[in-house]
Amino acid sequence: MNCQDHLYRGKSPQEISRRWFFQQCGVGLGAIALGSLLRENGFAASTLGGPLAPKQPHFAPKAKRVIFLFMAGAPSHLELFDYKPELAKFDGTLPPAELIKDYRAAFISPNSTLLGPKFKFAKHGKCGAELSELLPHLATVVDDIAIVKSMHTDAFNHAPGQLLMSTGSQQFGRPSMGAWCSYGLGTESQDLPAFVVFSTGKKGPSAGAGNWGPGFLPSVHQGTMFRSVGDPVLYLSNPPGVDETIQRATLDSIKNLNQQHLDIVGDPEIATRINQFELASRMQTTAPELMDISKEPKEVLEMYGAEPGKGSFANACLLARRMAEKGVRFIEIFHEAWDQHGALKKDITQNCKDTDQAAAALIKDLKQRGMLEDTLVVWGGEFGRTPMVQDTAGDGRDHHPNCFTMWLAGGGVKSGITLGESDDFGFNVTQDKVHVHDLHATILHLLGFDHTKLTYRFQGRDFRLTDVHGELVKKLLA
Repeated sequence: MNCQDHLYRGKSPQEISRRWFFQQCGVGLGAIALGSLLRENGFAASTLGGPLAPKQPHFAPKAKRVIFLFMAGAPSHLELFDYKPELAKFDGTLPPAELIKDYRAAFISPNSTLLGPKFKFAKHGKCGAELSELLPHLATVVDDIAIVKSMHTDAFNHAPGQLLMSTGSQQFGRPSMGAWCSYGLGTESQDLPAFVVFSTGKKGPSAGAGNWGPGFLPSVHQGTMFRSVGDPVLYLSNPPGVDETIQRATLDSIKNLNQQHLDIVGDPEIATRINQFELASRMQTTAPELMDISKEPKEVLEMYGAEPGKGSFANACLLARRMAEKGVRFIEIFHEAWDQHGALKKDITQNCKDTDQAAAALIKDLKQRGMLEDTLVVWGGEFGRTPMVQDTAGDGRDHHPNCFTMWLAGGGVKSGITLGESDDFGFNVTQDKVHVHDLHATILHLLGFDHTKLTYRFQGRDFRLTDVHGELVKKLLA
């Protein structure tokens, strides 16, 4: 499926005739009029034409949208999901030589000793999944999620690891997963972007906007960064002295100039610009109302731990649910706070206090609204942490690409399962390996796409999210 609808294929812009316009644009003026009438009566959520028009995937999807809770900085699977009694037993000793042969870490040396898990674990739910005491809220929904203990990746530093998780490549310039989703599916919302991003941690993700960029896809598919306090998007409010009449006249003039330029040169980025100006205008009405979580029932706010007017991961999770209801295709929350090279026990405890309740509430909220079945929720970071200690205080772990844990819920994922195993030290995957490319292939499958066929031609070849890699993880499918 190559969704590049090149309006000018086989024609120069000067050759486009009036007859061609009536025939091709929006399937005729009748369809344009019908679309306008439907929207006025609330029956159409999106314009019928344009790069963000709703599209059909390759086959019937299980998920209509994705909410990705990106725990940037890399959570320690050994403190949260993958309890290792042997690691506790050999705490303070050197790891087996055969285990670390040819191993390359970001900072530590091969002489670093093993570090036992810092927290207690217990089994929860009917499925009996084993979780850390740091995740009491996730424990209440463990039967609704699939835990993958066998993730592995190619990158061991943050920016390349985040880019690989977000775009399928360790290099900048590739389209992000959310951009591919927007490109393949379009949007169900006329008044909001197809792809929305929040950042709620101590800082932004190491790879920056490359995590939600469009790459070589048309820029209309890039993620839009929202803030959870104040104007959701910078400059959304009009400056003093500019009323709706002045703004509308200005937008119409700009639109006419852009349309004239588009008619001459045929650059699809001009069409994107026209679309984005109009979307921004509509968002001035819809976005502030959407972002006002104070209208949510008290019990919902308490369930998430959300506080109106304060920026937090909890507020972002609640806003993600509200955006999913409005038809946003891909919502991503980056919480960059998990890079515990030191102060592991203190900082990971705080991270879980900041995120555990809201992540579990999101699952509960979607489920009780009947939305979990067609909303895919993904939780995880760019890699894991080493079984060996890093800092001299004995309270930190280095980056570790060989093995880490993620979880998924809803959207066609088999619930209440734990997939994969690691060795006695949580160092290497020993069963059911899942590479980042395999995860991408599976997410696209749940959205209705064969990952090998969702492509975009650029610089002489067809590109895809999984590039030349990726296998469907069938054991994750319901």
